[in-house]
Amino acid sequence: MQRHPRVRSQPPQGLPWSLPDEPDVVAVDTTWGEVQPWEAAPGVRTIGELELVELAGNGAALIDCRVPDSTGGVSIPGAVSVPHGEVLARRAELDPAGLSILFCNGPQCPQSPWAIHTLVESGFPAHALIYYRGGMHDWVTLAMPTQPTALPPA
Repeated sequence: MQRHPRVRSQPPQGLPWSLPDEPDVVAVDTTWGEVQPWEAAPGVRTIGELELVELAGNGAALIDCRVPDSTGGVSIPGAVSVPHGEVLARRAELDPAGLSILFCNGPQCPQSPWAIHTLVESGFPAHALIYYRGGMHDWVTLAMPTQPTALPPA
């Protein structure tokens, strides 16, 4: 079984976008990224939206691993931006005794799986990391709340 061939004349768009005159409908671009595995690293739990809401409500940190120019100006409320390429340099911001939920743009995006794999390889405890595989793609398509993020200077 293979993914359908993807053809698009415009640059791919990683986040769903609102449709004009359709307040509760979003469009999704299927041409970007490569499907990521369910398990980002051995020993790291993968969760969905309901588990994210519960864990975040119980104090788990939300870590947005996307580079600033791939955020589309939104994130999950309460998330802290730690771009995947900075995760080792900013490792001290993650509590190895707590839980950190890492996410990126969704099932086709490699940014949070890369960050998780890099952290585990560097000795960070896998049991302290959680992978939200759905990322912003699924979060937005399920009409979950978002907060604005600062976009990088043009």
